Amino acid sequence: MQAPGGSAGGPRFSPQPSALFSSSTTTTMSIDKLFPALLECFGIILCGYIAGRTNTITSTQAKGLGSFVSKFALPALLFKNMVLLDFGGVAWPFLWSVLVAKVAVFVVVCVLALVVASPESRFSKAGLFSIFATQSNDFALGFPIVEALYQSTYPQYLQYIYLVAPVSLMLLNPIGFAFCEIQKWKDQGNHQQSKLLRVGLVALQVLKNPIVFMVVIGIAAHFALQQTIPAFMAGFVDGLANSFGGAALFYLGLSMVGQLGKLTRSTVVTLILLTTAKLLLMPLLCKGMVDLLDNSNTSSLNQSSLSNYAFLYGVFPTAPSVAIYAVYYNAELEVVTSGMVISTFLSAPIMYVSAWLLTMRWMDPQLLMNALQNVSFNISIVSLVLLVWTIAVMFLSKKFQRLPHVFTVNLFLAQLLTCIGMILWNFVVKGNNFIGQVLTFTLLCTSLYSTYVWPGLIALSLVLVRRSEDLKVSAGVLVIVGWGIPASVTAVLLISGEKMPDTIDSSFFYGKPQIICTVVVAALSILLGGGSLVCLRRGSWAQNDQLLEGNSSLGTAEDLVTEVEPENPTLFEPVAPSADFNRVCLICDCAPPQPMPDMIISTNMNNTPTTLTGQCETMCESTDCLLVQVEELQQVADRQVARHVLLCLLLTVSLLANLCSCLWLLFNHVPGRLYLELQFFCAVANYGQGFLSFALFGLDKHLIILPFKKRLYNLWYGKKQEEPLQSDLPEEIRITCTKFTKYHKDQCVHDIVKKRRCGKRATVDCFLGSELVEWLQRVGLAQDRGEAALYGKQLQQGGVLQHIRQEYDFQDSRLHYCFMA
Repeated sequence: MQAPGGSAGGPRFSPQPSALFSSSTTTTMSIDKLFPALLECFGIILCGYIAGRTNTITSTQAKGLGSFVSKFALPALLFKNMVLLDFGGVAWPFLWSVLVAKVAVFVVVCVLALVVASPESRFSKAGLFSIFATQSNDFALGFPIVEALYQSTYPQYLQYIYLVAPVSLMLLNPIGFAFCEIQKWKDQGNHQQSKLLRVGLVALQVLKNPIVFMVVIGIAAHFALQQTIPAFMAGFVDGLANSFGGAALFYLGLSMVGQLGKLTRSTVVTLILLTTAKLLLMPLLCKGMVDLLDNSNTSSLNQSSLSNYAFLYGVFPTAPSVAIYAVYYNAELEVVTSGMVISTFLSAPIMYVSAWLLTMRWMDPQLLMNALQNVSFNISIVSLVLLVWTIAVMFLSKKFQRLPHVFTVNLFLAQLLTCIGMILWNFVVKGNNFIGQVLTFTLLCTSLYSTYVWPGLIALSLVLVRRSEDLKVSAGVLVIVGWGIPASVTAVLLISGEKMPDTIDSSFFYGKPQIICTVVVAALSILLGGGSLVCLRRGSWAQNDQLLEGNSSLGTAEDLVTEVEPENPTLFEPVAPSADFNRVCLICDCAPPQPMPDMIISTNMNNTPTTLTGQCETMCESTDCLLVQVEELQQVADRQVARHVLLCLLLTVSLLANLCSCLWLLFNHVPGRLYLELQFFCAVANYGQGFLSFALFGLDKHLIILPFKKRLYNLWYGKKQEEPLQSDLPEEIRITCTKFTKYHKDQCVHDIVKKRRCGKRATVDCFLGSELVEWLQRVGLAQDRGEAALYGKQLQQGGVLQHIRQEYDFQDSRLHYCFMA
């Protein structure tokens, strides 16, 4: 191992910000008009959203505007630009590079959807999700931004949009439509049509698309009319084309109304993957393909400008027309529309920061290194506090003793040590203490690599536990792997590595060997975690299990509720008399009756029930209620699979960003300014993992949320619970509850409400949350389980139903609920 100031022969690897901002860098963009362009675009979107939210423009009217935009304005705009386009000044290698990147993303998303999605809808998901990840909002949102950035420097870049978008529409979208047609054919069950006829129908469907049709006509007119639109039709075409910009953005705002409220647990995972493909994978692949395939530019400045333009093009959000496709095929509308909203608003800061970095003339490299170090240091302090809280919750709730929480605690400990290592590194790296630097680097590097390894191991443990209740592989083996591999990699770096001079960034402290080690560890963890999550998902739909939290070990408990004999006196321990009558449910006789003085009996004769056996009240307060014991058993057996899946997925996305950062640095001697944006993102992802851990596991429902909620409720309303006023409810909830009570409640009570015993001699009329979800689907009030769960939450908010102890919101699970009188 070399001393901190040592050097070696050979080419020097320098991943420093000085390579990002050299004095010879010349700006090729103009950011002066970018902010006004963003304000213009998102201001019109906001106006459309307000018009839809206030119902100034109804959903039916919005559909009419969408038809005008997609069938008249956009085809006219494409026709005009195809006729006037100068093909002679086009950099064709650039277009092929972007097309290759789009095809790569299309194939990745399509294959992943075919592998992971359930057999009932895999083809429609493969088609629509692939189109979602590759079809950008090029004309309504992308063109004004490109015009603001490149009009004064590279005006020819504006016409590239009119070439890339139609090629994508004519090559990739038909493949997606073909998958949707296959799904439609399978759902109809009419398999007598020949495959050749089906292919012909798909081709006809593509040609009937006004956008594709007018692109073909426009290219033919380009050569026939010699790049000139006849005077008699120029005004007509211009009128339609010029109406596109504002109308399309306004329609985009209209289409966003109410979409995020339709999110469910299953759609969140899908949206994370689609957003990652659209806003992370697409821009990086576009830039990489241009750098790799476009060798026609002899000017390095022009080459860099084209690759940066490709990156910005890849960040453009999804086009609203994808939602129209989802409506046409009646598939995945909630995912597509919600993803369109999220990608639109996430793309704005990415585009602005990217453009700001590309237009800065010069910045002191030392200031950049210090800024990156300060960001890592500050976020580590906050993350450290959150991780201490989260680990304390895991131990107080005794979850650390169960699978897979035992591995999750190891991940939290690795994250905690990473934050401690970064805080120490901030002080040690500025000094000349070689031993202190080595020890701190050992702690930081080992713990950071451990946070890379554990998501894959946790995902693997979920698969193993799903297949067998008892983990076949010893938990100690996975713990040794989770800490042993990072320690071994760090030891190799310390023994054979060489410290880079004049660096304070721990990610590049040992230069190229450290980056290669990071690539290997991150790639292996991504493969392990991604493969395990795919297996887990395939096992889920194979067993018709939708990753609900806490579905195991419930059959025995449920049988206990329905089959226990009331004559069995050993099931319940005698309860000593107590003055705390709120904790004993006398009506349902969950505990022996409490003796009362004669005077109290006589003064309360009219209010005392005539019998101790009968129905539970709407809210059971007994600690000995058998139904409550069932739900407590459910929580004990809860593996929190959905939370673990979400944690592994988000950490895998951050690993993908780290992998892209390292590969970018390895294959580019001068990484460029956009690399700095990715580097800051990776710093936040590495040292801010405590935020994710706290959000998913730091707020335990029984230990923190429910006591706090109950205390807050008592302080606000007092001891007496009050019914929500109907006038305070939103109109949608009030209408839903009124219709359900008037037309469906009686049938629902007849179908799913059962008498379940909650004491030795008493029963209560109640039902499971999952039973109501299945009933809502069966009678057609909801299309899927997510929509049914939202329907149940609205009924609870409207006071139609409630949990037997009012501790839970409505969930698609085996919790007990009852209808209010």
